[in-house]
Amino acid sequence: MRIRVAQPDDAPGVVALRTLVFPYLVRGVESTRKMIAEPPPEEEWTAFVAEVDEQVVGWVSAERIGTTSAANVGGINLLHVHPEHRRRGTGTALLTAATDFLRPLGIRRVRAMALPDGLPFARRHGYEPSREVRYSALDLNPAPALPDPPPGVRLLPIADLDPHLLYTADVASAADEPGDVPVDAKSYESWQYDVWDNLGLDKAASVAAEIDGEVVAFSLVKRDGDRMWSDYTGTVPAYRGRGLARLAKTAALHRAAANGVRVAYTSNDEANAPMLAINARLGYRPVASQWSCLAELT
Repeated sequence: MRIRVAQPDDAPGVVALRTLVFPYLVRGVESTRKMIAEPPPEEEWTAFVAEVDEQVVGWVSAERIGTTSAANVGGINLLHVHPEHRRRGTGTALLTAATDFLRPLGIRRVRAMALPDGLPFARRHGYEPSREVRYSALDLNPAPALPDPPPGVRLLPIADLDPHLLYTADVASAADEPGDVPVDAKSYESWQYDVWDNLGLDKAASVAAEIDGEVVAFSLVKRDGDRMWSDYTGTVPAYRGRGLARLAKTAALHRAAANGVRVAYTSNDEANAPMLAINARLGYRPVASQWSCLAELT
């Protein structure tokens, strides 16, 4: 087994491994290849793979989190190892590589995610669980019934939008999203990379609700074949309580189903009661959970 920096040609192996360990996560080969080849702007980012006999058996990425005003915060993301290669030090080696990347950047606080059965490993390495995240799935055969929009509300695919309007709504809606690290400093360039230019973003299925030319709610769809990920659904604070997030998400699910998507996945912080209620009404069922864990680097 050896640990090395990930390369774009690792993308197929990385996606195959991710699908095995996290079948409810959706990210295709080409978007993974681009992420490795062209890391996010304004963030110091890298990824490592564990390799055995030229096969990818482990993955982790590490970054300075650039979308928050909090200083010196980093992320160690999606550390996972093939089930047949666990308990051999692979996870520890990947974590060490990621930590060694972050420490010279001046990172002092690190957020990572762990499956429930991975919490003992996390604690052994100084990470304490902080928040639980629920992963849910929805069978789109059939898609949920689509209500008529209320007067004055127009539903449209984001392909028809000026992306700056969507960015403005995204920033406003995410400012108070539950989490360990506030998302309150997202630049347009970072958003454009992560959202608008993401190769998995289905701009025909993703839907915005518009009032008087302003995007007031939206639901984003990232797709890989017949699976989709509800990347983010949000409402501008001044327009909450009107059912607009559920309306936008229902419309997005309808559009995705009409174009061949058969199952939808999403995730929510367990403290995000409004979005959990929307998903329950739409018929989502819990399929997994992970814990956000925090550690201090010394």
